[in-house]
Amino acid sequence: MKKIRVKLDEVLKNKDLTQKQLAEMTGLRAASISELYNNQRTSINKEHLQKIAEALNINDISELLELTDAQQ
Repeated sequence: MKKIRVKLDEVLKNKDLTQKQLAEMTGLRAASISELYNNQRTSINKEHLQKIAEALNINDISELLELTDAQQ
């Protein structure tokens, strides 16, 4: 079984940004950012992904999401 993993931890590290800064940049709640960052969400809001991608200047969704084996 495959699982979608949000790579927000890697992206923020590479861009030298904090979760709090991203929350301010996107207008999303810090708790929402934290849940995505820690891959605790069972569903992902497309609007949230769009806001994050826009704020971080991401044009390829694979920079933010990856498909992995479920045990990871």
